[in-house]
Amino acid sequence: MKTILAAYPGVLKGTGCSILSALQDLPSAPWPVLRSKMEKHLQVISVLQWVISFLAMGAAGTVLLIYMFCTDLWVIAAMYTAWLIFDWNTPKQGGRRSSWVRNWTMWTYFRDYFPIRLIKTHNLLPSRNYIFGYHPHGIFSFGAFCNFGTEATGFSKKFPGIKPSLATLAGNFRMPVFRDYLMSGGICPVNRNSIDYLLSQNGTGNAVVIVVGGAAESLNCAPGKNSVTLNNRKGFVRLALQQGSDLVPVYSFGENDVYKQVIFEERTWWRLAQKRLQKIIGFAPCLFHGCGFFSSDSWGMVPYNKPITTIVGEPITVPKIEQPPRDMVDLYHAMYINSLTSLFDKYKTRFGLKESDILHIH
Repeated sequence: MKTILAAYPGVLKGTGCSILSALQDLPSAPWPVLRSKMEKHLQVISVLQWVISFLAMGAAGTVLLIYMFCTDLWVIAAMYTAWLIFDWNTPKQGGRRSSWVRNWTMWTYFRDYFPIRLIKTHNLLPSRNYIFGYHPHGIFSFGAFCNFGTEATGFSKKFPGIKPSLATLAGNFRMPVFRDYLMSGGICPVNRNSIDYLLSQNGTGNAVVIVVGGAAESLNCAPGKNSVTLNNRKGFVRLALQQGSDLVPVYSFGENDVYKQVIFEERTWWRLAQKRLQKIIGFAPCLFHGCGFFSSDSWGMVPYNKPITTIVGEPITVPKIEQPPRDMVDLYHAMYINSLTSLFDKYKTRFGLKESDILHIH
């Protein structure tokens, strides 16, 4: 026994170091690769859940509620319906945001999938209220949701004292369960009553984010296309004047690049059908596709992971005029367009565009 130990002194002396050395000599474990793949799948799942939630949660919640009335669970359905009636006006009165939901770890995976960045160019005063005009709409306005409906990009840290409220279709807040999901992120209906409440009865430091181009703009979005629907959109400017809220232009580079869309020519039967359905259901039925869940080479609902960079521009100070004349609205609308165009021109070359690229305003 002693002979054996003498022949192999390292077995007893420095045994731990010998084992560690042996382990280090082994081929490196695949854990970093596995972790990277796991994170990528979590990113895809986090994005896909939001897409599916936006498209189907409202309808699924409605069908489930009706079905429950036909089962032994009808008491639960009746209680929720009673609560829904009692709580009906909450979305129009500031909503019911949840800091816990806005800070879910899932949203960081959502952010990192594209990735999405928020860039601050000027300070915003908590003593003022603001209307952010977000451009372009894209298909799902991923940049708007991630930056203003969650804390994934650190909005509250970059703009202390400012509380963002992303405005979306009022019809979404008539859907059971989905309405509560939206409100938890600080999302509100894009209607006069809701926005008036936030800007006049909710103190200061409020920023209502309006995707100005709306459904009409989404019908024209495509990769590499830099165009916004703005020339005839003056309601948000009139509202800013009536409330004395400053206007802030916001542009997201890359918002149009995450999905490919079939764009039909004007006056074609398909285009007319899209516009008719848009008026009926409130949003544009776009014919689009992204990539598949398991492969970027296949077609599916998962958006392409293209960078989205959101630039928050310089605020335009707006006076309070309860009944603003048309020429005053036109003046501030023109100022807003000039500010948005300047913002686009200043940052376009930093995010993959050429100096010759221009922002088309329709």
